[in-house]
Amino acid sequence: QVQLVESGGGLVQTGGSLRLSCAASGGISSLNVMGWYRQAPGKQRELVAVATRIGTTNYADFVKGRFTISRDNAKNTVYLQMNSLKPEDTAVYYCHANGATYGGTFHNGPYWGQGTQVTVSS
Repeated sequence: QVQLVESGGGLVQTGGSLRLSCAASGGISSLNVMGWYRQAPGKQRELVAVATRIGTTNYADFVKGRFTISRDNAKNTVYLQMNSLKPEDTAVYYCHANGATYGGTFHNGPYWGQGTQVTVSS
């Protein structure tokens, strides 16, 4: 069973930075895709950034140039460096993964973390 645990959220002023981390556990050999989604109050959950095991990345237009996603495959961990934060970035940020190999078997997923709150004050 894959478990995702996020950390690093908090309160920051406009223009500030935060770094989110998400560690996957459960005897995982590999994870094809790891990434981040976010959900603001009253809005649908939306993709922020994802990264494949081989290093391909994809970003939402609203974070390009400000956020950077990275992975440590050996640790099954994904990071999101968030710079130049804006009040509209305020949301719960969820770690996401799919394509997990554990116990010698491939599992599609998807898998979600419990979420971490990011609040950007104006």
